[in-house]
Formats: sequence, structure tokens, C-alpha cells
Amino acid sequence: PHSSLLTPHFSLALRASLVRQAEAHEQLDYALESGVNFIDTAEIYPVPPVAETQGRTDKYIGSWFASRGTRNDVVLATKVSGYGRQSYLRKDGSNPRVNESNVVESVDASLQRLGVDHIDLLQVHWPDRYVPLFGAKSYDVTMERPDDIPFEEQLRALQKVVDAGKVRYVGVSNETSYGVMRFCQLAESAGLPRIQTIQNSYSLISRSLFETDLAEVCAPRQCNVSLLAYSPLAGGALSGKYIGDDDSKRKNSRFELFQGYMARYQQSIGREAVEQYVQVAQKHGMTPAELALAWVNTRWFVTSNIIGATSLEQLKENIKAFEIGELSDEILFDVGEVYRRYRDPSFN
Repeated sequence: PHSSLLTPHFSLALRASLVRQAEAHEQLDYALESGVNFIDTAEIYPVPPVAETQGRTDKYIGSWFASRGTRNDVVLATKVSGYGRQSYLRKDGSNPRVNESNVVESVDASLQRLGVDHIDLLQVHWPDRYVPLFGAKSYDVTMERPDDIPFEEQLRALQKVVDAGKVRYVGVSNETSYGVMRFCQLAESAGLPRIQTIQNSYSLISRSLFETDLAEVCAPRQCNVSLLAYSPLAGGALSGKYIGDDDSKRKNSRFELFQGYMARYQQSIGREAVEQYVQVAQKHGMTPAELALAWVNTRWFVTSNIIGATSLEQLKENIKAFEIGELSDEILFDVGEVYRRYRDPSFN
């Protein structure tokens, strides 16, 4: 299963609210021509999530498949929402949960919007149980919920759509070591679908959450779960475009549109770290985005590096980073020096 999840991995998902259909098709055309063969979406996209635009990302991808005949040229991944208050996702107005009725309804709706008969990889977008997410700093036991959907029930729900031929493989996203272990243990003991991938945030300024125990849990000799690294540019911060006082760079930016989610990348210590990484990139004749993306590509546990762009120009720069190959020892040393001074500044 892992061999089908190839690098690089292009994601239109995060910016679809700012991209028109023709522009989306143009980007997808260029990505495919450049060797990108993995498209990631989600039922809740685009973000910031609102009822009025929900599903637009799927529709753009679906119309691209229909007009270009490209469905069989890519691995198609999507996500079913975890516990949340996005009641507009469900026909009966209930809140999303990772149980059979929600998973089946979500997959059927995604297939219809995408205009396809199966999904290659279905991921649980975030856990059904309480976990600290999206910049939350620590686990708060008082936030635990008594009505969590049990891990085994979630896997049986995923088995339902796999057995129906609607989904080939399953994975998780924004998950913890505990969650990965529980899913893998139950899959083995109960003969249920095994999670193949984990899609978590990973970048130069968000490293330790994966590099410590999650890396061990996901290693080939352990659970053998592949990382699909999202936000490798830290919401665009690592491109360096937010350095300085030029407000024009912030207009319609992800930071401006999704302030609550992106605030962790704009903390003062985070900006300091970005400035240091920008200097490293300039020293070695690279753009900041090229350094950030090429560095993620060097990590042994990364199977796909999820890139996304508003414009074709941004996409071209992002894809260019995949041509760099191995980074020199000098570059890696300089990156390590910055990391020693700024460990995970987005969580400080």
C-alpha cells in the first residue's frame, strides 16, 4: 500500500476558497505535467470552513477529472471529519462523528462531488476523542468527553466503505502516538482495516511533535505508518513573505483569513525563527520556500510532502523544490543551528 503513495504530493485543499475553477484546473494541469501524482482533499474544504463554500474543493477536482480524463493518473485522498460542530456537513443537521452512519454518508457525498467511484485513501481528519489540536499546547484531562466513539467502532465504520469498494486504504490525520497504536493494535487483533498513513503538520518550525515518539511508532519495524506532511511552509510563514511591514503581502493571505488557526505561526519567536531560516536559504542560494520544502523531503519518515498554492507562480516555486534533491551537509548543519536556538517556536 505504501508504494502507491508517491512524492511529491499536491494539495489544492487549503486555498480553494481563493481560487477560481479555471485557475484550479490550470494548477492541477501543471502539477500533473510536473510529476505530481497525489491529490488530497477533504469533505470540509476549503478552509476557513463555512457552509457556503463547503465541498468546493471536491467539485473543482471532480470537474478537472471530468474535463481531462485524469482520474486514473493520480492517487486520490480525502478525509471524513472527526468530532465537531460543523452540522452543515450532515443531512440531518447532526454534528460529525466517526461512526458508521457518518462515515458512509461522508464517503457517498464525497464520491458524488468528485464524480468518481472510489477513493484511494480515506483519512479521519482529526480524532473523534478529545486531543489538543492546531497549536494547543498540552493535554487537558478536564476536556475529555465520555461519549468518544471507540477505536474499534471507528475501524468497523471504515471497514464498511472498504468492503463496499468505495475506499481502498484508510489513514488518520492530526493523530497522536496513542491513537496510532490503538488503531494498529485493534486492526491486527480484530482483523480490521489497518491505517496506512498519518497526515500531521510538519515543518522547520513544527518538528518535535512528530520527530520523537510518533516517528518511532510509525517506523517501518513498528506500525509502519507513512507520514503525509502538511503545512511544510507553516501556512506560508516559511516562504518569508510575512517578514517586514508590507501589508500588501497579507491581503487575502491565509493568516488574514484564518487568524485563529494560523496565529501560532505569527508569534514573535516564530517570526524570529523564520527570519533565521530565510538567512540560511539566502546564504545557500535558495528561496526560503525551496529550503523549507527541500528540507522536509530529506526526512526518512516523510512519504508525501503536501504543497498548496494560491497562484500558479507559487506552485511552480514549490514544485521546483523537489528538483533540489539531497541537501548538503553544510545546509543541514546551518538548519540544525537554527533549530537548536528555536525548537518548535509555533508551540511556545
